[in-house]
Amino acid sequence: MSRTPLMTPERVRRTVTRLAYEVIERNRGVDGLLVFGLKSRGAALADRLADALEQASGKAIERHALSIAGFRDDRDGDQAALPDDAPSAEGRDVLLVDDVLFTGRTARAALDAVLQYGRPKTIRLAVLVDRGHREVPVHPDFVGKVIPTKHDERVVVDPSEPAVYLED
Repeated sequence: MSRTPLMTPERVRRTVTRLAYEVIERNRGVDGLLVFGLKSRGAALADRLADALEQASGKAIERHALSIAGFRDDRDGDQAALPDDAPSAEGRDVLLVDDVLFTGRTARAALDAVLQYGRPKTIRLAVLVDRGHREVPVHPDFVGKVIPTKHDERVVVDPSEPAVYLED
């Protein structure tokens, strides 16, 4: 298996900063913003994006990891119970964050999962990489980079660096 670098750690940092400013502009600020990072790979990116939002806005950003295990239509699993410290999404602007958007099934499941937290005012999707190949009608609101790929290739975001690689 070969691994080709697509985004260096510096490029990822610049991209996350750009995404933060796009979120602030489209959302007209960060008041009422609730950030959900999709477990597990989207949560690390959500923390980086929330940090960038805080730095750009000067305001604290509420963030949580969102489990979608019980909401997948392509995997078996029981619907997860809300954690005891679950935030309320009622009337808030929700930002779903994931590392890579591929078929759209994870994002579709995240929409179902976030509704258990209440009825948000808006739900928007931010992804670091959009690689295409949709199986459901999902379109991200904020995209770091569009990377056309073959169906059998993998785009991997290494959260420790962070960097993006293509594996085939």
